[in-house]
Amino acid sequence: MSVLREYRGLCEEFVAGVRGVLAEKLYAVYIYGAVTFPETKHTGDVDFHVILTAPPTEDERADLLQRHERLEREVPPLGTDLDGHYILLADARRASSPRHLLFPEIVDGSWALHRAHMLAGRVVVLYGPDPGAIFAPPTREEIEKALGCELDYITRHLEDYPGYCVLNLCRLLYSWETGDVVTSKAAAVAWASKRFPAWRDLIALGSLAYANRATAGDLEALAGCVPEFYAFANGQMGLLRLRRVS
Repeated sequence: MSVLREYRGLCEEFVAGVRGVLAEKLYAVYIYGAVTFPETKHTGDVDFHVILTAPPTEDERADLLQRHERLEREVPPLGTDLDGHYILLADARRASSPRHLLFPEIVDGSWALHRAHMLAGRVVVLYGPDPGAIFAPPTREEIEKALGCELDYITRHLEDYPGYCVLNLCRLLYSWETGDVVTSKAAAVAWASKRFPAWRDLIALGSLAYANRATAGDLEALAGCVPEFYAFANGQMGLLRLRRVS
């Protein structure tokens, strides 16, 4: 877990800050996703869930936001990588997508996928009980809805984050074809490069862009090819969905 080791200090400071603000309202803090896979070499963020027994007050909410801003300033660049949700314990026990307590307009559309990762052991418990004591296993219907939310995000941000979108399209293709949603972008990229060799070069460009190692020429080539890869992947996933229904 070489990538996770890089974030150890940040995680310790993050938990200490959250505990200092929320005290007895704090029930659990988990990080999950890319940093928990040993094959991960580069990640754009650190996924987390903070679970509370009661909503934060306005003062607590303001204090939490200030602490996140402080981490961004004082622990660069890692402090900008924390990306997650503050949710109620009662909501964490449900299958429906929970609402963010700091930003009520945000709902976790990938909730089923996040639960699947944590229940499969791709999680680090920073504070609180084992996730199995809280989260319900996601159903196939819930997982497919969450995969649709992931695709919707890609559709909206194809031009904004082409590297991320290429890698996440690989992961969606892998999940639809194999039925396994607990995988890293790195593993999905390796799989897709073999499964769809015609797209190997484009996938390699996406990986370079995601790792911030792409040249200006690489980025130009990537931008020119991403829409075609998106159309291909979308078509493949449509066929796989039809096969599941039939």
